[in-house]
Amino acid sequence: MSIRKILAPFAFLGFMLLAAIQPAQAVEQIAPGFSKIPKGSTVLIMPSDIELYSLSAGGVAEPKADWTEAATRYFAKALIEKKNKFGLNTVTLNAQDADASAEVNALHGAVAQAINLHHFSSSSLYLPTKAGALDWSLGESVQILREKTQADYAIFTWVRDSYASAERKAAMIAMALFGVGLNGGVQVGYASLVDLRTGKVLWFNKLTSGTGDMRELDMARNTVDNLLDKFPVKP
Repeated sequence: MSIRKILAPFAFLGFMLLAAIQPAQAVEQIAPGFSKIPKGSTVLIMPSDIELYSLSAGGVAEPKADWTEAATRYFAKALIEKKNKFGLNTVTLNAQDADASAEVNALHGAVAQAINLHHFSSSSLYLPTKAGALDWSLGESVQILREKTQADYAIFTWVRDSYASAERKAAMIAMALFGVGLNGGVQVGYASLVDLRTGKVLWFNKLTSGTGDMRELDMARNTVDNLLDKFPVKP
């Protein structure tokens, strides 16, 4: 078993804790100097980084491969529908290039979590050097994506979702009788628009929800709608 699979349940608990931190005030979703995707631009839709979990009676997050596969498929379909509504000129990676870009996707996940922590959470965690601006980058790592696709920008999406097992639901009911509330699962997601020429994150959005089920197409559409709310595209 890989280290990633071993650590995944513990990492998910960290995501849940970060999701619970609420911003002290409204923060910028768009980087300084950027407003909208210029007309005629090409946008790469990156493979989504998605993982679904089942919460055991004790609250341990257990990865569910079949759920993740279904959610990834539905989410991809919803993204295509969304880009058609936006009228975007988009490209995707073939299977080989998608596998080769896994490290870039992983880097985005790490940067997105840092943005959430230091830009969208409590003001005590803000970074003074950022001066409240959305000033983050994936660096030169994105150059390979531009070389392979000739795209100008890329949309990255990252989602972690959990659902209470039957045992967890029973524990929630039992503990409620004693006035103790147990978490029944949470959906955490990030979406970023990245300039493939510079690596700069131009737009960012986060999603935290206690409802929704990405194992169903309609709910996956709802997640995409929420993640891409206020997406910077010209009407």
